[in-house]
Amino acid sequence: MKKLFAAMLMSFAVGAIADGAPPQYQTSCFACHSTGAAGAPKAHDVAAWEPRLAKGMPALVASVRKGINAMPPTGMCATCTDADYTALIEFMAAPAPAN
Repeated sequence: MKKLFAAMLMSFAVGAIADGAPPQYQTSCFACHSTGAAGAPKAHDVAAWEPRLAKGMPALVASVRKGINAMPPTGMCATCTDADYTALIEFMAAPAPAN
């Protein structure tokens, strides 16, 4: 019973974290950008995203397409368009949404 309760709480927490996220966030970005795995800037860590945003959105989208550091090419979203990547980056670079 405790495991079921813990699983239910985790599923609600994941939903809350991704509230307002583009649909591809959960399947393509969440695993690394929610934890900072392999040096990924955490979603909603404005200070971590600031120097990246300073490079300009075209450079960031190009980095996603080509891959950078531990992030593979397309950032795990092979079907994403440049507009999708832009929306994902903007979501992750923004302050955390208010609950």
